[in-house]
Amino acid sequence: MRLVAPTLCAVLLAGAAMAAEDRITLGMVLEPPNLDPTAGAAAAIDEVVYANLFEGLTRFAPDGRIVPALAARWEVSADATRYTFHLRDGVTFHDGTAMDADDVIFTLDRARAEDSTNAQKQLFAGIERVEALDPLTVRVTLSAPDGDFPFKMAWGDAVIVAPESADSLATAPIGTGPFRLARWAKGDRVDLVRSPDYWGTSPALAAATFKFISDPNAAFAAMMAGDVDAFPNFPAPETLELFEADPRFSVIVGTTEGETILAMNNRQPPLDDPRVRAAIAHAIDRQDIIDGAMFGYGTPIGTHFAPHHPAYLDLTGLSAHDPDKARALLAEAGLETVKLRLALPPPAYARRGGEILAAQLRAVGIETEITNLEWAQWLEQVFRGHDFDLTIISHTEPADIGIYARPDYYFGYGDTEFAGLMERLATTAAPAERTAILHAAQRMIAEEHVNGYLFQLAKTGVADARIRGLWENAPTQANDLTGVSWAE
Repeated sequence: MRLVAPTLCAVLLAGAAMAAEDRITLGMVLEPPNLDPTAGAAAAIDEVVYANLFEGLTRFAPDGRIVPALAARWEVSADATRYTFHLRDGVTFHDGTAMDADDVIFTLDRARAEDSTNAQKQLFAGIERVEALDPLTVRVTLSAPDGDFPFKMAWGDAVIVAPESADSLATAPIGTGPFRLARWAKGDRVDLVRSPDYWGTSPALAAATFKFISDPNAAFAAMMAGDVDAFPNFPAPETLELFEADPRFSVIVGTTEGETILAMNNRQPPLDDPRVRAAIAHAIDRQDIIDGAMFGYGTPIGTHFAPHHPAYLDLTGLSAHDPDKARALLAEAGLETVKLRLALPPPAYARRGGEILAAQLRAVGIETEITNLEWAQWLEQVFRGHDFDLTIISHTEPADIGIYARPDYYFGYGDTEFAGLMERLATTAAPAERTAILHAAQRMIAEEHVNGYLFQLAKTGVADARIRGLWENAPTQANDLTGVSWAE
């Protein structure tokens, strides 16, 4: 009888291991406010649904390339104003209805409509007309040449949805992806299950859970206990050495599109004065923030552009740490002391970085009143309500410098000359000319100190060493499960 218990235990453990081979639990810091990527700005939405529940005409590959998705192929006219997309045959939504050209027309017209709530409405601004040539062929006519249109269609904001389910996507998402929603236990997790009718290659995983753990200490404990199998954007970088030393885990360090900035409300005094913004920029010691908040993980930036992009321009020297210059600029602006509100969302880079930044600003005569906001509060108060002075946030959308052309955007820049640069960029195809325009754009916002540019967010992940296929880099905000599996 002494042998029965361990034998039975071994059988149970083997069964548990087999069950784990087609299921995965991923940790996430933030819970998405809703599950509709076409009507929300939160990165956490795409982190759950991109490529898993929803698909677009095109998509980002793990290496950042734009590859076919619901459009098997496309042709572009010589003047880059007409794109003809050939849709895949046999694609259905999770409710069993067919996906065809009418759904593409509905999606694009909905996104560019006057009353659209799409957070990236500018992606669709150049569309003049969308028409069906047949049920599986769509022609998009643009008002001006745009060689980047397939790139724009790869964003999570451009996924294809059906008119029958569009109004309920926030809580009952219906897409065409390889997984469908099983359950959303708000405040805890989202459960996905494999869709049996997926048009493409069926994923190795039969089910996936996204578990929301905002506290870095709790995230560490959950990984160590095996409560989560992977944490693709791990919030406690100070503990990565412990995971690296443990053969049960793999540490995955890569790049993201996340420009982490001290955003300033350019609409209101004293931040409408470029001298005050410059003073703040020169008060910042980027490396101290990277070391103190991110434990060395992060790349200093001097403008809103990813250092790994071929057109990146290193402008950190324009806002070098110089407290004396910061004090002189405040005096020039007639301000001996300044008091500003600093609103911080939940991520550790913001909360930890905010404390360090507040001390740096205090050293030059700028006092800050720190308010910690939950994610929904931040979206409502800061992003939509523009009720803030300063905030720290990482912009994880790919190549999104164009947001500085939007006068209604939360930090309120919207310079007309900058908007002109973005218009030229949209109609320029020659690589050298595009690089020159992007250099001018980067320099303009850096010289005007529109925001304080801190660092490019690193992608620091931890996973069970047996897991294969997680993204190393993040060309977009996604936890794409389509290629994830357990090692045999």
